[in-house]
Order: sequence, then C-alpha cells, then structure tokens
Amino acid sequence: MQGRPIKVLLVEDNAAHAKLVMRSFREHAVANEIVHVDNGESALEYMFQIGQYQNVETLPDLVLLDLRLPKYDGLHVLSEIKKNPSTSSIPVVVLTTSDAEADVNQAYGHHVNSYLVKPIDFIEFSKMLSDLGFYWLVWNESPKRR
Repeated sequence: MQGRPIKVLLVEDNAAHAKLVMRSFREHAVANEIVHVDNGESALEYMFQIGQYQNVETLPDLVLLDLRLPKYDGLHVLSEIKKNPSTSSIPVVVLTTSDAEADVNQAYGHHVNSYLVKPIDFIEFSKMLSDLGFYWLVWNESPKRR
C-alpha cells in the first residue's frame, strides 16, 4: 500500500464510537481517508459502488465493521463482502461490543479477518485502534487489487 492513500470504511451506528475511531486513526496517522457509514445498507452500497456511492473510485483498504447495525446487520454485510470476488480480499475487522461465542463463530464462518471486542476503557480502546491500524494498514501485506 506504500505510495498511495490509505482508505478505511468504518461501518458504525454509534456516533460516539465512530468519532473515537476516527480521532484515534487521525492522531496516529494511520489512514489518509476514513469513510463513515452508519448502517449495513450504506456499507454494501459503498462496497459495491451503487446507489449514492456509484461514483466511488477506490475501494477501502480495510473495513471496520460493527455487528449490530440498522437495515442489514454486520454478519450480512460481511457475508456479502467476502463472497464477492471483487471485494473478498479486502480485510474486514469486526469491531463490536459483543463477545458472544455465537457471534464470534458466525463471523469467522463468514471469513472475517479479525474479531475485536471494544474495550470499555478509553485508553485501552485508543491503543487497540492504533495497533489495529498499523497492523492491517502498514505492517500487513495484502493482495494487490486493481
């Protein structure tokens, strides 16, 4: 990803959590662009460049996905992203408050790349986001996309 802007799609319906994620990524200079959508339908429209997002030119390098979303839940969004050849190689990280075993198992059943439970503590949450951003967007080698 070196040499080009790094883009993250944040799919989060909780405005406070979204602001925290965006602030943390900006403070740690992890991403050049963060696109925030607050429901599953908008996430899929963005990923497949339809509806209000039909003019999106580049797909994200990373998707941060909450599970509990309006319109389509996170597991449905994950499933659609991973079963489509044009988006399946994009890393999707579930970032949620749920540590339920069923949610974890279903997410991995739909080929999530990582499953993280949001810490309650602000400092821990910020540190986790910094590490997450560096891992997926700086250190990790991903397949090249057109």
